[in-house]
Amino acid sequence: MTDVGIVGAGAGAAAAAFVIDRTVPEADVTVLEKSGGLCGRAATRRHDDLTYDYGANYLKSDDDRVVELITETLDDEGLVEVTEPVYTFDVDGAVSPGRDADEHKWSYRRGLTQIAKRLFGRTDATVHRRTRVETVRRTSAEDAWELDDADGETHGPFDRLLMNPPAPQTTGLLRTAEWDDPLRETLVDAVGGVEYGSVWTAVLRYPFDLDVPYYALVNTDKEHAVGWISREECKAGHVPDGETLLVVQANGAWSTEHYEDDPAGNVAALADHAADIIGDDRLADPAWTDHQGWRYALPEAGVDGGPVDSARDAGLYLLGDWVAGEGRLHAAIANGLDVGERVAYRI
Repeated sequence: MTDVGIVGAGAGAAAAAFVIDRTVPEADVTVLEKSGGLCGRAATRRHDDLTYDYGANYLKSDDDRVVELITETLDDEGLVEVTEPVYTFDVDGAVSPGRDADEHKWSYRRGLTQIAKRLFGRTDATVHRRTRVETVRRTSAEDAWELDDADGETHGPFDRLLMNPPAPQTTGLLRTAEWDDPLRETLVDAVGGVEYGSVWTAVLRYPFDLDVPYYALVNTDKEHAVGWISREECKAGHVPDGETLLVVQANGAWSTEHYEDDPAGNVAALADHAADIIGDDRLADPAWTDHQGWRYALPEAGVDGGPVDSARDAGLYLLGDWVAGEGRLHAAIANGLDVGERVAYRI
């Protein structure tokens, strides 16, 4: 039997586990996830009668394999599509139509986390949540991998190790890894060179409808403090009729500058910006709010593929949107499918 260890339970990890389980069902897959949830930045929360995607906003149809996976291979029950368009706004807050280039914009009635839940649910993988990996170890005697978690427990040995955290966190684990191989330093340099943008998100609830023709607004000149505003009520099952729930995401510079500021002040500032951009003063006074900061939200470029490819010879695989070079959910899933196929082939 082949033992496969996976660090992180993001969308890419879920896709890789799904492929490995289908292709090599005798493989034993173990996933260690530091948080209590699945699907990484494709995150969903529920509050009373609300469901909202507060990280990634939707899944777009930019990869045929991902489309087939979501609409055919997996159960499409509960899959919902946003039909309203995406408009743009500039540094002055002027709104214009014409950005909506995505053919499909999908979520689920229960939110985007359903992607990872359904993929892992189709496997026999063991998923340990709230298990933070602190040490990665290459065992020379068994030519395998071991993982130590924050509680002092050792997991493994694993014949193959997949690492799905964002590049900065993967860099930290590689830098301290007990692995006596020159490739480790090469990987640290390569993965450590992937830069990330932060995103600070406010979620704003209102007891009224917004009469606007769009699902979302995106700042195309990258000069406004706000980068994105979307309406969760455009996703069936997410928001009660007659209400509005805005997801307002600050741009990278604003998010970095205000990341450690008082959350209430950040929420108020983003609500004011939303009111100005949409042109409705009522939006400055939400009835209920939530928030989340994503320090490592969006990779600004991909990783050097040479060291990543070389690591496979040691049974080490890196995966995620930062490996694909595009900070989008479909890219993370597609990369996970690729990595799962490579692992299965080597097994």
